Amino acid sequence: MMAPVVTSVSPNQGAPAGGTTVTITGTGFLGASVVRFGSQLATNVVVVSNTQITAKTPPGTGTVKVTVTGPSGTSTQNVFFSYVSVPAPVLTSLSPGSGPAAGGNTVTLNGTNLSGATQVLFGATPATILTNTPTQITVTAPPGTGTTNVTATTPGGTTNPLPYTYITTPAPTLTSLNPTSGPTTGGNTVTLNGTNLSGATQVLFGATPATILTNTPTQITVTAPARPPGSVSVTVTTPGGISNPLPYFYVAAPIVTDLAPHFGPDTGSNTVTVFGSGLTLTSAVSFGGNPATGITVVSDNQLTVTAPAGTGTVAVTVTTPGGTSTTGTGNPYYTYLGAPVLTSLNPAQGPDLGGDSVVLNGLNLTYTDAVTFGSDPAAFFAISDTQVVAAAPGGPPGTVLVVAHTPAGNSNALSYTYEPS
Repeated sequence: MMAPVVTSVSPNQGAPAGGTTVTITGTGFLGASVVRFGSQLATNVVVVSNTQITAKTPPGTGTVKVTVTGPSGTSTQNVFFSYVSVPAPVLTSLSPGSGPAAGGNTVTLNGTNLSGATQVLFGATPATILTNTPTQITVTAPPGTGTTNVTATTPGGTTNPLPYTYITTPAPTLTSLNPTSGPTTGGNTVTLNGTNLSGATQVLFGATPATILTNTPTQITVTAPARPPGSVSVTVTTPGGISNPLPYFYVAAPIVTDLAPHFGPDTGSNTVTVFGSGLTLTSAVSFGGNPATGITVVSDNQLTVTAPAGTGTVAVTVTTPGGTSTTGTGNPYYTYLGAPVLTSLNPAQGPDLGGDSVVLNGLNLTYTDAVTFGSDPAAFFAISDTQVVAAAPGGPPGTVLVVAHTPAGNSNALSYTYEPS
């Protein structure tokens, strides 16, 4: 059997007063009985395994050799420990000062001279060190019961103790979210309903914390954080632990790219098809601030609505849990038209063979899309909002009614007389 072999000691420096907890790594440690720092005996020696020993340093100065003595002799490797004048660490506060008996929550230790922390104990149980700066250590608390002392060990020694209380409280439970979806930009208010929600310290949307606004035993309201599109799990942390997750969906804002038709009567009530993307969860459609009715979602790219009454040219927007659309790449504008009105025909008569040009005078004629003489369509051209020129299509001698049509509907009818050729 060979003598023990020492390969490293961690940490490799500590306070002259001793008391630094170190881990010695190597081989052949089973049955070891003595650890020396120079000529001085270490205390609290624990043989963890054949390859690891923990111990506390004795008082000392300078740099000394670390040796392990076992049944087969003493190690000879040159592994050293340095005694340095490191200020003793001091704890000033814990945040929070209590937590669930199951542990798992994050606790922040505030103080001075905390650099190089090698161990944080909750009573006799080590915590997992997450971050370490000269003035702060964050750890994951281990399980425990009652009130216990928290200490931190650095190369400068072990801190004063601060009390930490394990609270036996029921774990929080989430039953519902309202709403269950929202915009990728966040900023909306979400209500979490459940039980045992008092004292919530954190609400997470995935890995992103939300801002807690209100908190009661059965309800928490938060401001949702921003996240990319998709589903995330929402959880709440209280002194009783972490709740079950509930799904929340981040929805991209809808986009409106086109309409059909782009025109309609100022009285509304006509059907308009809206094209775009992200339209599945549409809850409202606005025509220049006036709400449309009869919303029917055809697909994520199309919906139909009944236009409200209005005037002028207005933007059409769609609202979903992802927000309200803005101007897209097409033409998401809708123009309200007054009903066409005819005031006179010039001339009001012509040969039954047709072919004469007839000027239709009136109002709201710019968007004329049809002119009929009786039941016969006429070729036409809209000159202005007050004039349309049509070619009389011809017909049997007698009088017919001339009507102009626009997206706002049919005009009143004026008489035109076909005279025998």
